[in-house]
Amino acid sequence: MRLLYSLGWLLATPLVLAYLLWRARRQPAYRAHWGERFGWFAPRTDDAPLIWIHAVSVGETRAAQPLVRALALAHPEARILLTCMTPTGRETARELYAGALGERFEQAYLPYDGYGGPRRFLRAWRPSVGLLMETELWPTLMVAAERADVPVALVSARLSERSLARGLRQRSLVEPAARRLSAVLAQSPADADRIARLGRPVDAVTGNLKFDNAPDPRLLALGRGWRERIGRPVVVAASTRDGEEALLVDAWRRLVPRAPGRPLLAIVPRHPQRFDEVARALGADGTVLARRAALDDVELDWSAVDVLLGDSMGEMDAWYGLAHCAVIGGSLMPFGSQNLIEACAAGCPVIVGPSTFNFAEAAEQAIAAGAAVRVDDAQAAIGEAVRLLADAPAATAMGEAGSRFAAGHRGATRRTLEALAPLLARVAATRGA
Repeated sequence: MRLLYSLGWLLATPLVLAYLLWRARRQPAYRAHWGERFGWFAPRTDDAPLIWIHAVSVGETRAAQPLVRALALAHPEARILLTCMTPTGRETARELYAGALGERFEQAYLPYDGYGGPRRFLRAWRPSVGLLMETELWPTLMVAAERADVPVALVSARLSERSLARGLRQRSLVEPAARRLSAVLAQSPADADRIARLGRPVDAVTGNLKFDNAPDPRLLALGRGWRERIGRPVVVAASTRDGEEALLVDAWRRLVPRAPGRPLLAIVPRHPQRFDEVARALGADGTVLARRAALDDVELDWSAVDVLLGDSMGEMDAWYGLAHCAVIGGSLMPFGSQNLIEACAAGCPVIVGPSTFNFAEAAEQAIAAGAAVRVDDAQAAIGEAVRLLADAPAATAMGEAGSRFAAGHRGATRRTLEALAPLLARVAATRGA
């Protein structure tokens, strides 16, 4: 089966190249570092221990923050390699870690799981240990790691019912790869049960690392300054996905004209390559649109603005500081929801739609804690937002419940380090050698 899998990657090479070129039309960064995509790296020349962490894109890269900080502190002589699969993930990693880690920080794309790329990757970088964030598991990579004597752990692991069904259909590939993992640390007991059904029992339930990412006080203060400048209630549609903006704006136009205080809708798309596309769509029907840069214009008359477009990266905490309540993107259409934990931690009342399978347990716990409310569609989401804007005590109570909810689930980083101690001993051994 693995031979057929490898042959499939080889035959798909023209499609892979076409995919990169297609993505590069809207995101030119996809044209860079093609050699890394296929496993071509200059060999590392130093002998320092190397901790390799793979975070597929932006969400996982941010989730890794507390773990990266803890590893860097516990192993001061080790270098940290962050790999990802997307340009936005790579840029996010650079912003988060390059300044904090300095020369200790390395980054690269993880090669595609064919063409001998994983073997060349491990030979060039020589990591002491590998940590895969959340859901990443590649059959060829795991074989190469076993042959290179590189222990690999799956940390903060999660598996939705949808992903489990897909894994069971591909069990002849997935189960051998899972059994090669040196450790599996699940986010929740439910995740642990689902992962075990793929043939690899979980070693420990350590919690969700995303809870350990406390909001940035500087960004929260920035957002609250925006709120004062705008002088109107603001509903933030956070990390929206393709198709959700149109649904939200349509519902907004039908429901909000009757709302007191002339609320403002702020839309923050999940992917930066869609910023201009969303701006064109919003402006096509006469909507008065302001973009992030307008928040730096102290002379702007915000009473004339219909929609604010959050076309910035790395400022999500500021948008939650601005918001009187937040509708979480990815939950109104079948994308599985984006991260609602960030909004709860910022003390922002949360509204989610029906699709939350990526954050199933966190969503249910937030709702049970009174920090979030679930609705059926975009119209109901805007209706709930208008209700919260008119009921300040209820909104305040939800925000406070969110802060307590997020604080009460912290500690995953400590538990993860404790569970990884036998593997991380290799890092100290390399240092001693």
